[in-house]
Amino acid sequence: MKLIIAIIQPEELPEIKEELLKNKIHKFTVSAARGQGKELPFTEVYRGISHEITLLKKIRLEIAVNDDFVDSAVEAICSVARKDGDKGRGKIFIIPIEQCIRIRTNERGEKAIG
Repeated sequence: MKLIIAIIQPEELPEIKEELLKNKIHKFTVSAARGQGKELPFTEVYRGISHEITLLKKIRLEIAVNDDFVDSAVEAICSVARKDGDKGRGKIFIIPIEQCIRIRTNERGEKAIG
């Protein structure tokens, strides 16, 4: 069992979601994130006041999968997010899961991830 954490650009979420569903990966969590990569800070003017924007909007996608689905999940994310010569496409982290418990049924391990 693995936990896949992907930090992606917000505009890529709909296409990545479609690719995950095509690969029979239906269960994932999405949350808003802010972060700093190699992007340079930029200045934005709001109501006449200049603000330096250093933390950019990102999406954090978390997917708990059985080992058989790790490669297909990573490929689904990369196939959409990878663009030649474009920096700041994001990161994917793969972390082992020690245990998973489905609260409703008390199932454990690979059965609980589903």
